[in-house]
Amino acid sequence: MSHVLGVIGGSGVYALEDLDDVEEVEVETPYGAPSDLVLRGRDRDSGTTLLFLPRHGRGHRLSPTEINYRANVCALKKLGATHLVSVSAVGSMREEIPPGDLVVVDQFIDLTKRRASTFFDGGVVGHVAFADPVCPHLSSALAGAAAQALEGTQKKLHAGGTYVCIEGPQFSTRAESLLYRSWGVHVIGMTAMPEAKLAREAELPYALLAMSTDYDCWHSTEEAVTVEAVIAVLRENVVYARRALRALSRVLPDPEASPAHGALASAVMTRRDLVPEQARARLSWLLPDLSC
Repeated sequence: MSHVLGVIGGSGVYALEDLDDVEEVEVETPYGAPSDLVLRGRDRDSGTTLLFLPRHGRGHRLSPTEINYRANVCALKKLGATHLVSVSAVGSMREEIPPGDLVVVDQFIDLTKRRASTFFDGGVVGHVAFADPVCPHLSSALAGAAAQALEGTQKKLHAGGTYVCIEGPQFSTRAESLLYRSWGVHVIGMTAMPEAKLAREAELPYALLAMSTDYDCWHSTEEAVTVEAVIAVLRENVVYARRALRALSRVLPDPEASPAHGALASAVMTRRDLVPEQARARLSWLLPDLSC
């Protein structure tokens, strides 16, 4: 089976480099247009096909709330993605994760409020298991690739951690930041949700590489987070994130070993004869049996 690595890039990661046979692909989805054209190319060392989608659009045009998460995940699945990796800028909620370090996240707390978070609506209901929201095999491979990318630097790779996702686009108040720290979270961001939920519904093995850019505003001896400070750290981190993705493309695990594989096998609760025709058509890319 040929593997295809889908990558959704966050702040600072607007393109991939060192790909051959590069083309831009426009994808139509039942949920509207994704954030931008999808860049498709082949890693020149591994031969693996990569699909890259800038989450905020080129030029950073979309706020975290405005991103069409459903269209993004659907577009990559329709183009043949077998794995999905998200790259995100985050604030650190731990002293031991300084700006510049990378974290491969394995848990989430979702505090978003205004985002469509499922493909199952409009007359069809589906429930997928989500206790362990990332693919352990893909996350392990990503952690190894990221550690390799950081070799020879003072930066560290942290394998495992909880990501609290806020609505944004504003950064946290000090009171909020201290509250989240009391929950034991490791990083804070604005885009992992509902992306991870939708990846599970799309039966895509999912992993997230978080780039620590600041200490949010909880740290008593550091200045409160600013866009300028975030960008300064991002410029350096992006180099290592790109290296990690290329290294990962050579060691992608079997997608059928992922908890995402077969996630929809018994997820749909709605009686098939009661599923509206519009819902059948809308989900045909994901569940062709519904249209039978």
